[in-house]
Amino acid sequence: MTKGKVDALLGIVFGDEGKGKVVDFFTPRYDVVARFAGGPNAGHTIIFDGKKFVLRSIPSGIFDEGKTNIIGNGCVIAPDLFMAEARELEAAGYDIAPRLHISRRAHLILPTHRVLDRAYEAAKGKNKVGTTGKGIGPAYSDKAARVGLRVGDIEENFEEKYRALKERHEQILRDLHYTDYDIAEEEKLWMEGVEYMRRFKLSNTEAEINRALTEGKSVLAEGAQGSLLDIDHGTYPFVSSSSTTAGGVCTGLGVAPNTIDRVFGIFKAYSTRVGSGPFPVELFDETGETLRRIGHEYGAVTGRNRRCGWIDLVALKYAIMINGVTDLVMMKGDVLDEFETIKVCTAYKKGDEVVTEMPYDTEGYEAVYEELPGWQTPLTEIREEKDFPPAFSAYIAYLEKQLAVRISIVSVGPDREATIIR
Repeated sequence: MTKGKVDALLGIVFGDEGKGKVVDFFTPRYDVVARFAGGPNAGHTIIFDGKKFVLRSIPSGIFDEGKTNIIGNGCVIAPDLFMAEARELEAAGYDIAPRLHISRRAHLILPTHRVLDRAYEAAKGKNKVGTTGKGIGPAYSDKAARVGLRVGDIEENFEEKYRALKERHEQILRDLHYTDYDIAEEEKLWMEGVEYMRRFKLSNTEAEINRALTEGKSVLAEGAQGSLLDIDHGTYPFVSSSSTTAGGVCTGLGVAPNTIDRVFGIFKAYSTRVGSGPFPVELFDETGETLRRIGHEYGAVTGRNRRCGWIDLVALKYAIMINGVTDLVMMKGDVLDEFETIKVCTAYKKGDEVVTEMPYDTEGYEAVYEELPGWQTPLTEIREEKDFPPAFSAYIAYLEKQLAVRISIVSVGPDREATIIR
């Protein structure tokens, strides 16, 4: 029997590219869909049959009854938020417990982690990272400090372990003089979430995935956030707290590097970023506001305005390199329909210095642009490549030449049907 392979589907810039829609589109091709990093700061939006779902921790393959969905060991889970998300799906008619497995090795986000998140951000003053406040960074900090609680801990002597970690957090908060908080109601709901999680299969998912591969089954690894938010390779310190690149697939699921076959890199036809940090292509003018309005660029989880700009080839080339991207997926080409001219960032400039490779720190750099003609034709109803406006086909060809990777899939609208395979 031929051994199965893992394909990775990653956001390769700052996240918010539309990964949920693409995973949902891809799911019929795979036996297993697995999340390998991040937590409820993700907001994977899926629209089909006139219905809209926003998934935070649950993999985007959950709507297919015949698939196994896995929350891997590289993830962090908030039981109360997980319960709310799962109940929304159940209320919509999806029986998710039989098709969702959770790694015992995934770490738990406690209510006090969320308080710590707020306290740490407050202590930074003007240098705030711009976290979602979900407690994700502090949970990963506890993981690295080897004091965290894992999903498997809820199976035995849990309250004692919980109390010990909570007391540790409370001492840190006292040391920070951050004592004006009340988590009594939140904690009650959190404990209800812990009990709710016991309904699901809590398993050694790394063994489960590798058994599936041995049986010749296919696995889709679903990324969260984006490559430039990776804790090692992103725009540190304005990053997430997990490994969001292709390397995170191995550590976050327990699979070997030689099991990874194709790496799909998802990007928008323009650029967005949420939170703080350098963003050389950011537009503060009417063009930036137009991109935000047409693209509905507001966080699916936080509702925050996304910072908008033209596409950034310096960032994209860097992300393609560190991920080994084999196929590109371009989202939201339709957002650019109205523009007479479209700009493409090909380099960064600071003073007399011009660079085409991602620098150690992009603070203070400005974008250097080339201009291309727009297509000024609606794309949303197009379903075949042969119907693309010539200028849109030229835009795709230009990007492929610059990035040296084929754009295999083009999305021209939010619905799963508005997805064209080339």
